[in-house]
Amino acid sequence: MTGPAPANLDALYDPASVAVVGASDNPEKWGYWLASGALSGRDRRAVHLVNRRGGQLDGARFLPDLAALPSSPEHVVVAVPPPHVRSVVSEGLAAGARCFTVITSGGAGAAEERALADLITSNGARLLGPNCMGVVDTTSRLRLSWGDFPSGGLGLVSQSGNLALEIGRHLARAGQGFSRFVSLGNQRDIDAADALESLIGHAPTRAIAAYVEDFRDGRRLARVLAAAHEAGKPVLLLTVGRSAASGRAAASHTGALVSPYATVASVCRDAGALLLSSAGELVDTAVYLMARDIRTGGRAAGRPAAPRRVAVVGDSGGQGALAADAFAAGGLEVPALSEETVEALGDALPPGAGRDNPVDLAGAGEADLGNYARVADALLRGGDADAVVLTGYFGDYASANPAQAARECEVAHALADAAAAAGRDLIVHTMARDTAALAVLRERGVPVYERVEQAVTALSGAALLATRSPGAPQDAPATPSSYALDDGGYEQVRELLASYGVPFPVASFVEDADAAVRAAEGTGYPLVLKAMGLAHKTEAGGVALGLADEAALRAAFARMREATGAARYVVEAMAAPPYAHEVIVGVRRDAAFGPVVVVGAGGVTAELDADTASALAPLTPARARELLLGLRRAPLLTGWRGAPGVHLEAASAAVCAVARAAAEHPELAELEVNPLLVHPGGALALDAHAVLDVGVTPVR
Repeated sequence: MTGPAPANLDALYDPASVAVVGASDNPEKWGYWLASGALSGRDRRAVHLVNRRGGQLDGARFLPDLAALPSSPEHVVVAVPPPHVRSVVSEGLAAGARCFTVITSGGAGAAEERALADLITSNGARLLGPNCMGVVDTTSRLRLSWGDFPSGGLGLVSQSGNLALEIGRHLARAGQGFSRFVSLGNQRDIDAADALESLIGHAPTRAIAAYVEDFRDGRRLARVLAAAHEAGKPVLLLTVGRSAASGRAAASHTGALVSPYATVASVCRDAGALLLSSAGELVDTAVYLMARDIRTGGRAAGRPAAPRRVAVVGDSGGQGALAADAFAAGGLEVPALSEETVEALGDALPPGAGRDNPVDLAGAGEADLGNYARVADALLRGGDADAVVLTGYFGDYASANPAQAARECEVAHALADAAAAAGRDLIVHTMARDTAALAVLRERGVPVYERVEQAVTALSGAALLATRSPGAPQDAPATPSSYALDDGGYEQVRELLASYGVPFPVASFVEDADAAVRAAEGTGYPLVLKAMGLAHKTEAGGVALGLADEAALRAAFARMREATGAARYVVEAMAAPPYAHEVIVGVRRDAAFGPVVVVGAGGVTAELDADTASALAPLTPARARELLLGLRRAPLLTGWRGAPGVHLEAASAAVCAVARAAAEHPELAELEVNPLLVHPGGALALDAHAVLDVGVTPVR
């Protein structure tokens, strides 16, 4: 795939020289940690420490200002009070700096921050922050942050410094660490997309993770996520908003159904990223992906086999059975073993040991550590499973008997050899922690977990990633429709959507009962009467269905006028084709990602059903079809218990038309068809509604 060239961030990650302004010799201050971290890489680059009061740290003398430096600083770290930030940046630019990491927070407003970014970028330099925790590149010995960052293969981009520290603790316990860490801060220049893009081609980065709250240019970020997946480094993402209320009364079903979190989830799905719920889940999945990259030497990049079938080997029947249940609950298959595989287990298992999946070692490991490798090898070569999970005690024998340490390490190598030879995954869940044998497994690309649930999370996530075929989002057409939309009422929205090819029943708009009767003569009975100007017509008594004659129409009109006080009404042909189903099609304009289309179970219970699928708009007919078939009620659309299926091509075309209309009309905050009646003969929109963005001028 193609996209914008990665931004050159060499001065951020591996500068020839660094200056820390605000350096301190007091361990209680940020300036101390930034200075000491910078000094840890002084055998690779020049390090300058600046503090106008003077002083020294670890033999490095503090200079009074940037003008006093003996050479130009390529990267300047700014940790001074807010009133002094701009003057320090100006000094740095005059001294030739190419990158600024601004730690300072508070004091400066958004306008001041934007002005600072403009000053830096207009001089050809880059800005990380302000209000950030810094940057770490363990591969270039750059440590410009507070906290411990163990070395490893995970590249992390985060808007939360404390979350990064938590992830670091989890990684350290798993024997892993960071290749790079970027604290985004307020993203006034370098943003999440820039930082993530820079990790794609960074060879020491074996997996990529991100915590993002403010997505800025969401469509560009989606393109970067797709590029990362295509390169074999899919992004593991955390964000907030799963439980947050919308913060406003929804003016349409769409507004209630498409939350910002749901939008991020759909973007991740379509771009090949994996949206996770916690730091622990992120690390568990990253450990698996990094181990796999080590074992394969990166050869599996981009197209790993889906680990959907799991063979479990347990030190006890109960432990193995619980593990098998956990993997099945996680959506993975625990298949029965073939006769050939059972026979291959041979004498490695004692009489009475369980030889189906899960396999019960029944003491075979204690009798001979080599049986761990023999059983795992038989299962890996058997072809019944994509991954073998060893659960129990392995890795801890040397703790009780140091004499077995060498033998346990030999078996660890044999286990890794078996996985490499078979080209399949081996995962170890063990009670042990930080033993020599486990170190061997990790070095050889075998992930090790303390809890079996961690292995379930990792394999389930990897299986999900392997099913995704990412694509960059489409942009709205450069030439929008010339149709003018001044309000969100049914009459005008219907006309707009009809111009895009969305079919509606025959209808007439009227203001009194006599006009309604005259319209009915042309429409024919039975018919529908609806009051205009109501977002939720049914609840307000603004809809009457199946009116069979003039008397019913007049009576309904009188009741409706009394209930709603509406000034305008529509008389519409009654549509009741057989085997029809109601679908909602809506588009909501997200501040970061632009128009987002949602399809789902329609009608007055749309919010109650909450059976939806979404994607960025506009979209292709094939993608629209995928959304429809991704609903829980998709079997009703394809034909349930002998009923004919609906016309999916017509339904998909209607979805695309609604999405395109919204994408071409930026004055629309929301656009909705509910219900879209889909049936074997086609699709028909029975109602439509829009919410205008008062801050956008309608298209003319």
